[in-house]
Amino acid sequence: MTSQRFAFCGAELAAVYVVADQGRELHLAELTGNRGVLYGLPAILALAGHSPAANAVRSGRPLWLTPKELATFIEDDPHHFPTRVRGGAPDTPATISLGALPLGHGDHELGCLIVAGETGDGFSADDRSLLELYADQVAAGLESVAARFAGRKAPQAHLGRSLVPDQGGAFIVELSTGRMEAHAHVLELLGVPAEQFDGRVETLLACAVPDDMPALMSIVEPDRPDDAGQQLAFRIRRPNGELRWLGLRCRVELDSAGIPQRVLGVVADATYLRPSADEVSLVQRLSATLAGAATVREVSRLVIAALREPLGASRIAVGELEPERLVVTALDPPEPDAWPEVWRSEWRSEWPDASLGDLPTLQGALRGGHMSLWPPGAALEPGLLGIGPGGLAVLPLPADGRVVGVCLVGWDVEHRFGPEERSLLTAAAGLVGQALVRAHALDAGHELATMLQRSLLPRKLPELPGGVAVARYLPATAGLEVGGDWYDVIPLRDGHVAFVIGDVQGHSAGAATIMGQMRTAVRAYAVEGHPPDVVVARANRLLVGMETDLFATCSYVDLDMEEGIARIVRAGHLPPVLRHPDGITEEMAVEGGPPLGVLAEAEFPMTEAGLVPGTLLVLLTDGLVESARLPLEEGMRRVCDVLSAAEPADVGRVADELVVGVGRRDDDVALLLLRYDGTRGRPLRSHWTVWRLPNAVLHARRFTARTLRSWGVAEELDSALLVVSELVTNAIAHTQGEVGMELTLSADRLRIAVNDASPRSPVKPVWVSWESTGGRGLLIVEATAMAWGSVPLSGGKQVWAEIAWHRESGRQAG
Repeated sequence: MTSQRFAFCGAELAAVYVVADQGRELHLAELTGNRGVLYGLPAILALAGHSPAANAVRSGRPLWLTPKELATFIEDDPHHFPTRVRGGAPDTPATISLGALPLGHGDHELGCLIVAGETGDGFSADDRSLLELYADQVAAGLESVAARFAGRKAPQAHLGRSLVPDQGGAFIVELSTGRMEAHAHVLELLGVPAEQFDGRVETLLACAVPDDMPALMSIVEPDRPDDAGQQLAFRIRRPNGELRWLGLRCRVELDSAGIPQRVLGVVADATYLRPSADEVSLVQRLSATLAGAATVREVSRLVIAALREPLGASRIAVGELEPERLVVTALDPPEPDAWPEVWRSEWRSEWPDASLGDLPTLQGALRGGHMSLWPPGAALEPGLLGIGPGGLAVLPLPADGRVVGVCLVGWDVEHRFGPEERSLLTAAAGLVGQALVRAHALDAGHELATMLQRSLLPRKLPELPGGVAVARYLPATAGLEVGGDWYDVIPLRDGHVAFVIGDVQGHSAGAATIMGQMRTAVRAYAVEGHPPDVVVARANRLLVGMETDLFATCSYVDLDMEEGIARIVRAGHLPPVLRHPDGITEEMAVEGGPPLGVLAEAEFPMTEAGLVPGTLLVLLTDGLVESARLPLEEGMRRVCDVLSAAEPADVGRVADELVVGVGRRDDDVALLLLRYDGTRGRPLRSHWTVWRLPNAVLHARRFTARTLRSWGVAEELDSALLVVSELVTNAIAHTQGEVGMELTLSADRLRIAVNDASPRSPVKPVWVSWESTGGRGLLIVEATAMAWGSVPLSGGKQVWAEIAWHRESGRQAG
């Protein structure tokens, strides 16, 4: 046992007893100070006995004995007292006071601290408070030893350091004046010469590391809960540059109004709070893994994986800071029900996007930029209290002189923050903040590339009569992550729809630009009414004429949604895949031409196939079925297997099943999937060529009347004849060449279309005077029809108008 000198708040001797023998005995683990005060302390005390130490441990409360009370206590059981106190030495015990202070509490009884000193009137109230705080310091050290030697014998002095802090001292701060009375050992710990101490608390606070200042200042906050039994670990920088850990226990005295008046505190050396080998290893592993994290989401997941188990946390959230918003990047657990209501109400995507205005305490903590710890019972708003009702840690993530994010750690059961946790979180915060900045820079490039890519793709697919189409696009996970894959769904005339998928060579902004141009060109040629082979041939000549070395592949399907007849053209692309209603899946045998942009006069043969309702048609790019680890044949076989086992009723889920197993991608992935259902009734169609005669409009009206009466259209006949008169008159009066008229009667509308050879779109006049003899045609059409418009055709245009038709007014079409 050590015999070093000990003197603290009137105590000249300290002895530490630890619980042993499965809680039946107290064993003397350390004795320090002036042994002349008490000698012959028993090495073992029965916890059920009548000694001061046993009584204090059993009651869980400090036991203070003045010399007179001590003498009375000895009379009851003299065998449990030291030799000197029992009278085995000539000295008199009349001036010896004793304190027995339990170490630990509740189910965590660690032992007892015995302090004794020659104070005739007993320990003063301030000395008792400070000694109780000192006992808490001893308990913290004992807990540290017990944790590191879990499962082994009870801690003894030979474990490598004293259980009683060999350097420590007390202080008292008068908050009204800011004056501080500090023990010489406190000044020694801080490296402040006693003759230079001016009695101001600011002088000693200046020694603390700036990151720990908010925690020190929070001690005197009026709303701070009573947690005097909790140790606050902080760091100081000594004059020689040495960084030292200190442990602080304090008690705040309040006046009648509840305002802090005095602070009594104990400071002791806490070098044992330096990170253990396991903690250092954890931080090193975290640093290594974060170095390879490429995205903010990946950084966030690594932080959660690294911290949750060591901290035993119930919840961890990581988020980035935006103006007035907390953008959460990862949560554990991920279920919304595990988080407060204010978070669930903001859950619009994968993770919530909470307003900092709803979390004022969090906003204040982030403004300070320092770690904040709230014990159980802290007065927090529901949005934070629900994260950690048993304790909450708010860890700002600094980088480049600012706070870039935050990590919230919460516990459901009561949690007291250990110094080791504070050390671990402080060390991790800087690593995570820097990793977020790096990942955000990478994500910015990724976000820009993805935005460019998606801006060139359809925002949504149109609703189709007789089918449902879905698309999926996944950018590559390597390189710039912007490629040339594209897809499109283009409604055409007469119930036809074009399905297009293509891939421009390479991954670059140039490839994405070419992709956008090709998609626009294909759509323009298709809407003009050209057949599939002509559309692809013109797109090929366009690409050949561009100043680029890139080529593109393309697959184009023109599908008659009423008849189920598909006309397919393939330009160096993968063939479509069909899943028949009976589950049989096959690659379509489609004759193909060369890629676009290779040969200016290349030919692109067209293949025709018939689809029956319930068929799935799949167009895809090679990123889905081919990679350095996946041969093309195996990839196509996987697609066929997934389609065969799929339930076609949910086409979105089928598309997800096709792309879910792709994993890391060296190339973009584009997928276009159609479930062909067929139309319930085929529209009725009729065509009339308008000859340029003086009575051309009359013939057009007669043709329209005969056709509509044969279809059973009666109530809408007059409106239809008025629209025909105006559209045909405009075509003959303002264009040259052939004029054609088409009538189409579907389930709920009559469509009248007039084609002419002029590419100029009709212009509706803004205002027509009552004296004008013309210019009212389009105004009449607009007033009569429920919709009208103009679309370009090859060599001209089509002006159309639609009139609502009710089935009960005539026989149903088809």
